Amino acid sequence: MASVGYAEIAAHYRKQIQDGVLKPGDTMPSMRQVCEKFGVAQTTANRAFRQLKAEGLTLPKAGVGTIVAGALSNNIAQRVALHANTGKALSAGESSKILETGTVGADELVASRLDVTPGTPVHVRRRVVSRGGVPVHMSSSYYPAYVIAVTPELTQLVSTGGSRELAAERLGVPQERVLEEVTSRHATEAEKEALGLSADKVVVTQVVRTVYLADGRVVEVAVKVAGGTTILRWTSDLRS
Repeated sequence: MASVGYAEIAAHYRKQIQDGVLKPGDTMPSMRQVCEKFGVAQTTANRAFRQLKAEGLTLPKAGVGTIVAGALSNNIAQRVALHANTGKALSAGESSKILETGTVGADELVASRLDVTPGTPVHVRRRVVSRGGVPVHMSSSYYPAYVIAVTPELTQLVSTGGSRELAAERLGVPQERVLEEVTSRHATEAEKEALGLSADKVVVTQVVRTVYLADGRVVEVAVKVAGGTTILRWTSDLRS
């Protein structure tokens, strides 16, 4: 194979990880194998592997080398950027299954973030996102009436490819910021079943996500739950 740059090498293995060809816990090829496969110097192969590590896709393991990290669940900023670039909020190898849609009374958690009285009717969409056929996280997204009024598709058991993006476009106001609140708790029986978790008591990571439009309105409150082996990833620009 002709010599390539580190970015192409990183992209090759990133796709294999995202598509499930390389699974969590699998050992990555050695530096020598990468150099031979792509016809590059070790410094180039090393840089590609540092990139994969920086993205949370791989981890060093003493006595083994480099292994594939646990399942990843991208944060909203990465999914918004992905949708802007590709028209889809899911990356390669990911799939979304809508489990349920309907109207519910907002509980205190959702009501306080939507700034409505508890019990106010809101629309909910529950789905499971999988990567390579393995469940990564379960998400329950809650929408106020003004969102459903312009995006009735959200009441259907079909994936829209980007619910917030569709709603923001119909409302004519862009998404501006998101508040993500992280905590841990025990999984419910429904969450255990959806995520394929079989232990009696399973600790999951919960992310409550409140997405604001540029005019200050909330377009979505989502409660995302991921098992302990799933890595929740954030990247922040620290430049002033």
